[in-house]
Amino acid sequence: MITLEHAETFERCMTVGGVAVFPSDTVYGLACDVGDRRAVENLYGLKGRRPDKPSAVMFFSLELALGALGDQDPYTLAALKGLLPGAITVLLNNHDGRYPLACGPAPDTIGLRVPALGPETEALRNVSWPILQSSANLSGAPDACSVGEIAPQIVDGCDLVLDAGTLPGTPSTVLDLRGYEADGNWKILREGSVPRDFIASILEP
Repeated sequence: MITLEHAETFERCMTVGGVAVFPSDTVYGLACDVGDRRAVENLYGLKGRRPDKPSAVMFFSLELALGALGDQDPYTLAALKGLLPGAITVLLNNHDGRYPLACGPAPDTIGLRVPALGPETEALRNVSWPILQSSANLSGAPDACSVGEIAPQIVDGCDLVLDAGTLPGTPSTVLDLRGYEADGNWKILREGSVPRDFIASILEP
């Protein structure tokens, strides 16, 4: 179980440029300060991930996320309030060029995650630091449902490991909302934890 002390340690790790293993609402992830280039490079190096591939920006509070996203139209904001927190990675127009290290070669697109934390991870809601988040696996390898499934070189290379036991194991649904403000268009780029029917009920009421 993640305690308030764990959450405080996690946030300190982010502020000093560390890389952490942490439990989300889906699988285990890697996290670092989204604005720290060296930390981002270290995280990508641990995964063996190409540095030009984008990652999601995760907030542990929807309120903080909406305040940090920059310019978004009212329809998109309403959709986010209906969908999040949840096991969804939402692709949005990045009108203000926020968090460029997470966006890779497409600075006009940002991926947003706000996890739906359960009893074992609830304390992470106290983390106010936006993080760059990627799954805690070697690039192309299966996702990890437990710390024991994470490659030893990743665990050994991290500055902090938070263990909340076994997680559900199905990765987030990836939802593209970049066309939603223009014409109501949306599409699922990766099926995952959140079913299409639920998303449609929010976006097409």
